[in-house]
Amino acid sequence: MRLRKATHPALTLLLAAGLGMFASSAQAQSAAPKTTSSKAGGTAHGKRKSKKSNRRERGQKAPAPERISEIQQALAKDGSFAGKPNGKWDASTIEATRKFQEAHGLNPTGKLDAKTLQQLGLGSQTAGVAAPVPPVSSSSLRKATPPQAARSQP
Repeated sequence: MRLRKATHPALTLLLAAGLGMFASSAQAQSAAPKTTSSKAGGTAHGKRKSKKSNRRERGQKAPAPERISEIQQALAKDGSFAGKPNGKWDASTIEATRKFQEAHGLNPTGKLDAKTLQQLGLGSQTAGVAAPVPPVSSSSLRKATPPQAARSQP
Protein backbone atom coordinates (compact mmCIF):
# COMPACT_ATOMS: atom_id res chain seq x y z
CA MET A 1 0.00 0.00 0.00
CA ARG A 2 2.87 2.30 0.80
CA LEU A 3 4.40 1.83 -2.68
CA ARG A 4 1.07 2.72 -4.29
CA LYS A 5 0.86 6.00 -2.37
CA ALA A 6 4.37 6.96 -3.46
CA THR A 7 3.96 6.09 -7.13
CA HIS A 8 0.61 7.81 -7.57
CA PRO A 9 1.93 11.40 -7.11
CA ALA A 10 5.02 10.59 -9.19
CA LEU A 11 2.89 9.29 -12.06
CA THR A 12 0.60 12.29 -11.80
CA LEU A 13 3.55 14.68 -12.03
CA LEU A 14 5.03 12.75 -14.93
CA LEU A 15 1.71 12.76 -16.78
CA ALA A 16 1.20 16.48 -16.15
CA ALA A 17 4.71 17.26 -17.37
CA GLY A 18 4.14 15.18 -20.50
CA LEU A 19 0.84 16.88 -21.25
CA GLY A 20 2.42 20.26 -20.65
CA MET A 21 5.19 19.45 -23.10
CA PHE A 22 2.66 18.21 -25.63
CA ALA A 23 0.51 21.32 -25.29
CA SER A 24 3.43 23.71 -25.65
CA SER A 25 4.75 21.74 -28.61
CA ALA A 26 1.35 21.83 -30.33
CA GLN A 27 1.03 25.57 -29.71
CA ALA A 28 4.49 26.21 -31.12
CA GLN A 29 3.70 24.21 -34.27
CA SER A 30 0.32 25.80 -34.88
CA ALA A 31 1.45 29.38 -34.30
CA ALA A 32 2.79 30.79 -37.55
CA PRO A 33 5.40 33.53 -37.35
CA LYS A 34 3.53 36.78 -37.94
CA THR A 35 6.15 39.40 -37.21
CA THR A 36 9.79 39.76 -38.03
CA SER A 37 12.54 40.09 -35.49
CA SER A 38 13.37 43.58 -34.32
CA LYS A 39 17.07 42.72 -34.07
CA ALA A 40 19.23 44.16 -36.80
CA GLY A 41 20.12 41.50 -39.32
CA GLY A 42 17.98 38.89 -37.56
CA THR A 43 15.27 36.75 -39.06
CA ALA A 44 11.92 35.81 -37.62
CA HIS A 45 11.69 32.60 -35.68
CA GLY A 46 10.52 29.81 -37.95
CA LYS A 47 11.30 31.63 -41.21
CA ARG A 48 13.58 29.89 -43.60
CA LYS A 49 16.13 31.58 -45.75
CA SER A 50 15.04 31.59 -49.34
CA LYS A 51 16.74 29.13 -51.59
CA LYS A 52 16.20 27.97 -55.11
CA SER A 53 13.18 25.71 -55.29
CA ASN A 54 13.59 22.24 -56.73
CA ARG A 55 9.92 22.12 -57.66
CA ARG A 56 8.97 21.34 -61.19
CA GLU A 57 7.53 24.30 -63.06
CA ARG A 58 3.90 23.94 -64.04
CA GLY A 59 2.63 24.08 -67.57
CA GLN A 60 3.82 22.87 -70.93
CA LYS A 61 7.06 24.22 -72.29
CA ALA A 62 7.30 25.51 -75.84
CA PRO A 63 8.97 23.13 -78.27
CA ALA A 64 12.44 23.97 -79.54
CA PRO A 65 12.63 25.55 -83.00
CA GLU A 66 14.05 22.29 -84.40
CA ARG A 67 11.05 20.38 -83.08
CA ILE A 68 8.63 22.97 -84.49
CA SER A 69 10.31 22.64 -87.91
CA GLU A 70 9.91 18.87 -87.66
CA ILE A 71 6.20 19.29 -86.86
CA GLN A 72 5.77 21.77 -89.71
CA GLN A 73 7.42 19.31 -92.11
CA ALA A 74 5.04 16.55 -90.99
CA LEU A 75 2.06 18.90 -91.39
CA ALA A 76 3.31 19.88 -94.88
CA LYS A 77 3.70 16.21 -95.84
CA ASP A 78 0.05 15.69 -94.85
CA GLY A 79 -1.00 18.75 -96.85
CA SER A 80 -2.18 20.78 -93.86
CA PHE A 81 0.74 23.24 -93.85
CA ALA A 82 1.41 25.23 -97.02
CA GLY A 83 4.30 27.41 -95.84
CA LYS A 84 8.01 26.71 -95.56
CA PRO A 85 9.08 25.22 -92.19
CA ASN A 86 10.65 28.10 -90.22
CA GLY A 87 10.79 26.78 -86.62
CA LYS A 88 8.28 29.35 -85.33
CA TRP A 89 4.94 28.45 -83.77
CA ASP A 90 3.01 31.13 -85.64
CA ALA A 91 -0.61 31.60 -86.71
CA SER A 92 -0.17 29.56 -89.90
CA THR A 93 1.26 26.63 -87.93
CA ILE A 94 -1.60 26.80 -85.42
CA GLU A 95 -4.15 26.85 -88.24
CA ALA A 96 -2.41 23.95 -89.99
CA THR A 97 -2.42 21.97 -86.73
CA ARG A 98 -6.12 22.71 -86.26
CA LYS A 99 -6.83 21.62 -89.84
CA PHE A 100 -4.82 18.41 -89.35
CA GLN A 101 -6.59 17.62 -86.07
CA GLU A 102 -10.02 18.11 -87.62
CA ALA A 103 -9.15 15.92 -90.63
CA HIS A 104 -7.98 13.10 -88.33
CA GLY A 105 -10.89 13.14 -85.88
CA LEU A 106 -8.98 14.86 -83.09
CA ASN A 107 -10.07 17.80 -80.96
CA PRO A 108 -9.26 20.77 -83.28
CA THR A 109 -7.58 23.07 -80.74
CA GLY A 110 -4.51 23.98 -82.76
CA LYS A 111 -2.39 22.98 -79.75
CA LEU A 112 0.02 20.09 -79.64
CA ASP A 113 -0.98 17.04 -77.67
CA ALA A 114 0.12 13.42 -77.53
CA LYS A 115 -2.53 12.15 -79.95
CA THR A 116 -1.73 14.84 -82.54
CA LEU A 117 1.97 14.02 -82.38
CA GLN A 118 1.13 10.30 -82.71
CA GLN A 119 -0.97 10.95 -85.82
CA LEU A 120 1.86 13.02 -87.29
CA GLY A 121 4.22 10.10 -86.67
CA LEU A 122 6.28 12.15 -84.21
CA GLY A 123 4.98 10.96 -80.85
CA SER A 124 5.21 8.04 -78.51
CA GLN A 125 3.47 4.85 -79.53
CA THR A 126 1.80 4.56 -76.12
CA ALA A 127 1.13 8.18 -75.12
CA GLY A 128 -2.55 8.99 -74.80
CA VAL A 129 -3.61 5.37 -75.35
CA ALA A 130 -4.05 4.30 -71.72
CA ALA A 131 -3.27 5.35 -68.19
CA PRO A 132 0.38 4.98 -67.16
CA VAL A 133 1.24 1.63 -65.63
CA PRO A 134 3.15 1.69 -62.34
CA PRO A 135 6.62 0.14 -62.45
CA VAL A 136 6.83 -3.55 -61.63
CA SER A 137 8.68 -4.26 -58.39
CA SER A 138 11.12 -7.14 -58.11
CA SER A 139 9.02 -8.79 -55.39
CA SER A 140 6.01 -9.06 -57.71
CA LEU A 141 8.16 -10.78 -60.35
CA ARG A 142 8.58 -13.86 -58.18
CA LYS A 143 5.93 -16.43 -58.95
CA ALA A 144 3.94 -16.86 -55.79
CA THR A 145 2.05 -20.09 -55.24
CA PRO A 146 -1.29 -19.59 -53.50
CA PRO A 147 -1.29 -21.23 -50.05
CA GLN A 148 -4.46 -23.26 -50.81
CA ALA A 149 -2.96 -24.76 -53.97
CA ALA A 150 0.19 -25.73 -52.11
CA ARG A 151 -1.77 -27.55 -49.40
CA SER A 152 -4.10 -29.39 -51.78
CA GLN A 153 -1.25 -31.13 -53.58
CA PRO A 154 -0.22 -34.51 -52.08
